[in-house]
Amino acid sequence: MGSTGRTERLSGAEAGAAAPRGRAPVVAALMLGMALAALDGTVVSTAVPQIVGDLGGFAVFSWLFSGYLLAVTVTLPVYGKLSDTFGRKPVLIAGIILFLLGSLLCAVAWNMAALIAFRVVQGLGGGALQGTVQTIAADLYPLKERPRIQARLSTVWATAAVAGPAVGGLLAGYADWRWIFLVNLPVGAVALFLVARYFVEPARPAPVARPCVDWAGALCVFATGALLLTALVQGGTAWPWLSAPSLALFGGGAVLVAVTVVVERRAAEPIIPGWVWRRRTIAAVNLALGALGLLMVAPTVFLPTYAQSVLGLGPIAAGFVLSVMTLSWPVSAALSDRVYNRIGFRLTAIIGISAAMLVLLSFPLLPFPGEPWQPALAMLLLGAALGLFQLPLIVGVQSTVGWSERGTTTASVLFCRQVGQSMGAALFGAVANAVLLSRLGGGSLDSVSHALENPATLTTDAADGLRRAVDAAVDHVYLGAAAAAGAALLVLVLVAPKRFPVRTEPTD
Repeated sequence: MGSTGRTERLSGAEAGAAAPRGRAPVVAALMLGMALAALDGTVVSTAVPQIVGDLGGFAVFSWLFSGYLLAVTVTLPVYGKLSDTFGRKPVLIAGIILFLLGSLLCAVAWNMAALIAFRVVQGLGGGALQGTVQTIAADLYPLKERPRIQARLSTVWATAAVAGPAVGGLLAGYADWRWIFLVNLPVGAVALFLVARYFVEPARPAPVARPCVDWAGALCVFATGALLLTALVQGGTAWPWLSAPSLALFGGGAVLVAVTVVVERRAAEPIIPGWVWRRRTIAAVNLALGALGLLMVAPTVFLPTYAQSVLGLGPIAAGFVLSVMTLSWPVSAALSDRVYNRIGFRLTAIIGISAAMLVLLSFPLLPFPGEPWQPALAMLLLGAALGLFQLPLIVGVQSTVGWSERGTTTASVLFCRQVGQSMGAALFGAVANAVLLSRLGGGSLDSVSHALENPATLTTDAADGLRRAVDAAVDHVYLGAAAAAGAALLVLVLVAPKRFPVRTEPTD
C-alpha cells in the first residue's frame, strides 16, 4: 500500500482500470436490493395494529423489528468474509433468495411466533443484501466515480427508510398487511434476474489451496451478536436493566466474546480477521461510523415523537420534518468528492462531523414549542453535514484494500454502524425515559405512553406539562447524540491517519 500524496487523488493505475460494460442493469439491481433491505426495516411499523389484530401476540410484537435487526447485524461479518472467499455474485444471489423466501413465509404466517421466526429468515437475507450491495458498488466503480454510485445508494436508502411507514400504512389500510411482504417478491425477482443475467465478476487466479470457511467462527460471531444485541434491544423495555435476564445475557455475551476471540485467533481464515482492527484506517472508520449509528437514533427515533407531541403535527407532517434530511444528505454526499479530492478523506469527514455536532447542540436551543420549520431546518443542515462525513469514510476505507479484502472491510463498517444504532436505541431510550419520569414527578411509563397516545384526555395544564417533559427528554437525547458526534471527531483526530493509504493498483 502507498499513500497517494497530499490530495489522495485517484491513482493512475486505478484510473486506467476499464469500467465494466453493461453495468447499468447491475446498478439497477443494486438499487432494488438496497430498497428491499431499507424498506423492510421500517415498513412493518405502521401495520402493527392490523397484524396484532389478526394474529394476536401483542406482548411480543416488538420482536418483529428486533428479530430482523438482530439477524441483519450478526450476519454482516459472515457474508463479508464469504464474499471475499467465494465471490460477490453467489453471496448476493443467495441473500436475495433467502430474503424472498422469508418474505413469502411472512405473508403466510399463521401466528405471531411464526411471523417473528420468518422475519429472522428475512433478516438473514437482508444481511447479505446490505453488505454485498455496498461492496459490489465499490468493485464496479473506480475511486473517481464511487461518490456517484454511493450517492445513489444513499438516496435509495434514505427515501426507502422514510417512505417505509407510509407504504406499510397504505397497504395495511387499503389492502391487507400480508401485502407488505408479498410486494417484495416481484421487486426481488427483478433484482435476482438482473444480477444473474448481467453481473459478471472479473476472472481471478485460482487459489493455491481450497478455500477454508471458518464455520466455527461464524457460529461464535452469530451467537455473541445475538446475545449482546438482544440484551441491548430488550433491556429497559421487556425487563429492567439490572434484572436477571439482562445480567444473564450480558454475562453470557461476555463469555462468548472471549470464546470468539480464541476461536478466531486459531482459525486459518477468520470471519473477523485481526487486521480489521490492527489497521488504523479501518479501525478508525469502524469506530467513527459506530458513533454515527448511535447518533442517528436521535432524529430517526425521537424526532417524530417530538414533532407530534411538542409541535402538535400529524403523522404525515411529522414525517416531513424528518424527511428533509434525506434531501440534503445524498446531495452533500454526491458533491463530497470535490472536497476530499482537494483536502483528503479524513479532513473532509472531520469537517462534516464537526458541523453535525454543532447542529445537534443547537437543537436544545430551539424555542418551546417553536415552529415546524425550525427542526426541519436543523435536519436539513444535519443531512448535509452527515453526507460530508459518511461517504468519504466509506469510499476512503474501501479504497485502502484490494478485492479480496473489500467485502470483509465493508461488512465490518456496516456491522459497527448497526451495533451503534442498537446501542443508541437502548442508551437514549433509557435517557428519555428517565427525563420523562423526572419531569412528570414519577409514575409509570405505561401511563406516559397512554397520555401521549390520547392527549385529548388530559387537562390543559397536564397536556402542557407533558409537552414540556417530552421537549426536555428529546433535548437530552440530542445532547447525547452531540456527544456521540464528539466521540467520532476524537477518533478521526487521534486514531485515523492523516492520509488514507489508498491502493495504487486496482486489484490484488
